[in-house]
Amino acid sequence: MEELLRQAGEKVLWTARRKGVEAEAYLLYNRELSVDVNRGKVETLKEAEEIGLGVRVFNQGRLGFVYSSDLSAQAVAQSVQDAIDISQNTPLDLYNQLPEPVNSYPTLDIYDPQICVTPLENKIELAREAERVARAFDPRIAVVERAGYEEADFNTLIMNSKGLLASAQGNYSTLFISLVAQDEEDSQTGFAVMSKKKFAELDPAALGQEAAHRALRSLGATTSATANLPCIMEPFVTARFLSLLAPSLQGDAVLKGKSMLKDRLGDKIAATAVTLVDDGVLPGGIAAFPFDGEGMPCQRTGLIQDGCLKAFLYDNYSAMKADQVSTGNGQRSSFRSLPSVGITNLVLSPGLKDPADLRIDIKTGILITEVMGMHTANPISGDFSLGASGIMIREGELAEPVRGITIAGNIFTWLKNVQAVGSDLRFYGARAAPSIRMEGISVGGQ
Repeated sequence: MEELLRQAGEKVLWTARRKGVEAEAYLLYNRELSVDVNRGKVETLKEAEEIGLGVRVFNQGRLGFVYSSDLSAQAVAQSVQDAIDISQNTPLDLYNQLPEPVNSYPTLDIYDPQICVTPLENKIELAREAERVARAFDPRIAVVERAGYEEADFNTLIMNSKGLLASAQGNYSTLFISLVAQDEEDSQTGFAVMSKKKFAELDPAALGQEAAHRALRSLGATTSATANLPCIMEPFVTARFLSLLAPSLQGDAVLKGKSMLKDRLGDKIAATAVTLVDDGVLPGGIAAFPFDGEGMPCQRTGLIQDGCLKAFLYDNYSAMKADQVSTGNGQRSSFRSLPSVGITNLVLSPGLKDPADLRIDIKTGILITEVMGMHTANPISGDFSLGASGIMIREGELAEPVRGITIAGNIFTWLKNVQAVGSDLRFYGARAAPSIRMEGISVGGQ
């Protein structure tokens, strides 16, 4: 497969050279498998693969971009010509330049052959096991809506006219389950997901138990009174708030004036307990890769250290415009897209406290276990008003479940109000976070 990708890339550069322009070839082969089971029987089984090419042409500061799933020599040459034609009608921007080649890339363990050689039936059995464990956990588990297994396997190759060459293969696998617990007239949903770079690390029993526990603990939930309460957020919720914060840490947003953190480098923007990193080379990280979507080496970038803003994330274009160096964060969703600034593995560093110790001195507070409507939050101002559910805290102990509540605030105020960080770091895709305790948060209820 790599040889096929390389031949297409070389054709791009050869054609571009003949046409008197610089070019970049981004080539991707991707294979995906997904299986859903219900009551032990396979409901859906899908396997798909695609291969494609993205061509960026740099024509004296003018950019042209074309993609194609046809890697024949004729189609590749035509893609280059089409990109040149497009570039003649795009704005002149002297920051449109190819990345320079690099001497080396980090060596990462990102490909597990076991994912590919394990028989399909064994993978289906993992989903069945998660479902069995969940159903057996408690008779109140009424419905398992979905239990499934997914995997992705991908080859990426990038070449450009300046001599850059980057190639790597990676894969990962995922288990997930969603279910419903029912008790008399009340029903509550539960879910769990687990993504691993190593197939052997998938744990269907733990997954099924977690989903069942999440549903059962919410049975009998009522709403709460409106109040300003001390708050603990579970890792899943904390990780979702990281998604709201991430755009403000991207160099392109800073350059466009769309980040509240503009001109704040070196400032104290969060509580001392907050340390946040973007780690593109994190061992076991789902988004770990030797290079980004432009061929720049991925790295570990400290964004917030002990509450102080230390850095922003850059791709090649935004780095040049800001007179900075690329942090290896030029992300691409596929060969069909241009690179843009994005996170790799965004990790809120854990603290030393056991999660139970975070609440030990709270007289009346709330543990937030789920939030809804994160897409309605404002990524520029950081304002949010979200539906939520959770469990009341009384005299340091978990008490009655609550739902139908609203939590409101601002992500930048939220950062300053973090009092403590738990030791229970959890990974949810490319984001990882522990539990956190905050000062009073506005909770809307009855």
